[in-house]
Amino acid sequence: MSDLDVQLPSTFDPFAEANADDSGAGTKEYVHVRIQQRNGRKSLTTVQGLKKEFSYNKILKDLKKEFCCNGTVVQDPELGQVIQLQGDQRKNVATFLVQDLWMFQSVVMGYNAGIDIEPSNFQ
Repeated sequence: MSDLDVQLPSTFDPFAEANADDSGAGTKEYVHVRIQQRNGRKSLTTVQGLKKEFSYNKILKDLKKEFCCNGTVVQDPELGQVIQLQGDQRKNVATFLVQDLWMFQSVVMGYNAGIDIEPSNFQ
């Protein structure tokens, strides 16, 4: 029995390449502008994915003043800081992010109800 060399299979991680830091997939950070239906006609607009160097409270203050709505910054354990605004403010927020915060249209993503975020919509 000592003549036999038994080799155990080594551990192989099939997802090692996908988890590598040098992979280019998923490196683009998006800002997500979504709407959440509350009850009846009431809704919330949420903005998540802004860079950490931005002051969320200052952005919220400008958004509230510009669009005459109330809002808050919520700390989510999974998503980080999320800006919530009253009403359907998706188009307004997308325009604000592109024009005032100098973000690219390709980074701002709008959801629900088919809002097109194209350069022609920001004039």
